[in-house]
Amino acid sequence: MILLRLFYEFFKAGLFAVGGGMATLPFLYDISTRTGWYTHEKLADMIAVSESTPGPIGVNMATYVGFETAGIPGAVVATLGLVTPSIMIIILIARALKAFRENPYVEAGFYGLRPCSVGLIAAACFLVVKIALFRTDAYAASGRLIDLFNFKAIALAAVLLVCTRCVKKLKGLHPIVFILASAVVGVVFCF
Repeated sequence: MILLRLFYEFFKAGLFAVGGGMATLPFLYDISTRTGWYTHEKLADMIAVSESTPGPIGVNMATYVGFETAGIPGAVVATLGLVTPSIMIIILIARALKAFRENPYVEAGFYGLRPCSVGLIAAACFLVVKIALFRTDAYAASGRLIDLFNFKAIALAAVLLVCTRCVKKLKGLHPIVFILASAVVGVVFCF
């Protein structure tokens, strides 16, 4: 019975949580209140664990709650409950698009979306670089050009660029190695 309830609760969350994994948080808070499977304090711990593990936060949280509630079967059922609505909707949309795929207007629309997606990714990249390498708030406060640059972050980015592009032994390493090394450097040097 608990497995059916897990599936039902997470199916509802997956169906109505539009906007990504963070949109599932109000549903998880509600599930906590109504079922008592976990406390609100435990929810904060689950968010921290889900954010620090690979994968979408909503799926990680469903898996975590399911495991805490009913072990491995609960983890599988809760995760399936969360992703089933999305899979069903994608299948329906794919069938509808298949009927219109040969339409020249639809094809032109998809062709036009390509540069838009490249632009969105480039804008996100620009914002990450701006946030990571520049301190616009410090520059705005002081007006001094030297305050604009985050020299520690620029040095780390330069070292990573050299390591990934110029050092033959490091070129073939998996990106996760560089992510972990950057995390360690960030903790040690208080980024």
